[in-house]
Amino acid sequence: MENKNTLFTIAGILGGSLIIAVLIFSLVWKSTKNADQTITVTGSAKKSIVSDLGIQRGTLQATSTDRKTAYQIVQNQLPSVLKFLESKGFAKDQIEVFGINGYPVYEVNASGVQTSNVLYYVYSQRFEAKSNDVQKIKELSVSLSSLVEKGLDIATDMPEYLYTKLDDLKISIQAEAAKNAMDRAEKIAESTGRSLGPLRNARMGVIQITPRNSTMVSDYGTNDVTAIEKEITAVVSASFEIN
Repeated sequence: MENKNTLFTIAGILGGSLIIAVLIFSLVWKSTKNADQTITVTGSAKKSIVSDLGIQRGTLQATSTDRKTAYQIVQNQLPSVLKFLESKGFAKDQIEVFGINGYPVYEVNASGVQTSNVLYYVYSQRFEAKSNDVQKIKELSVSLSSLVEKGLDIATDMPEYLYTKLDDLKISIQAEAAKNAMDRAEKIAESTGRSLGPLRNARMGVIQITPRNSTMVSDYGTNDVTAIEKEITAVVSASFEIN
């Protein structure tokens, strides 16, 4: 009889221990399961910006069978360009002139092999004009090629329009994109009767700077220099715990 009571006592202890173990396991499993539940969303932010720096580049060039003549032609063209830029309202500190460069062009025989015979020399000189008045740069880009009518051999590049305060703007717009991601995550969690927990991780996407109303994007980011009016877009992917 005493042995039976002992067995019942041991069985009761083992049974109670098993129940406690199951309860502890259930609570731990439930806690772990909830901790593993996350929600990942993508937030974005966009701002319109206007370029505050314009650059117009051009090249003076000349060709001649005589090296010295080609050099002098280029050199003699520069004062006309500087005078033209001055007439358009550009100060000396807004104009940069680079050195004159030249190279020979060699004859190629009937077999397609380059010979040592020089056909002519090509000399060129680059210059650029900068201004915070981007409209003035735009007007210059249209009128600069008119110097051809004055006998100048000039080639002009497409104007570039830049926004110089990008570093500060990138920080603020990425913060807005992160806030947008959190707002989206909160709404999704609330719609399912849950609440948003702490941030697990976040990844900043590339910055896209495109002409206004453009759909152009790039995996490596875009930095448009062709348009005066632009849009900057930031994207952030974020994961949050949900409770």
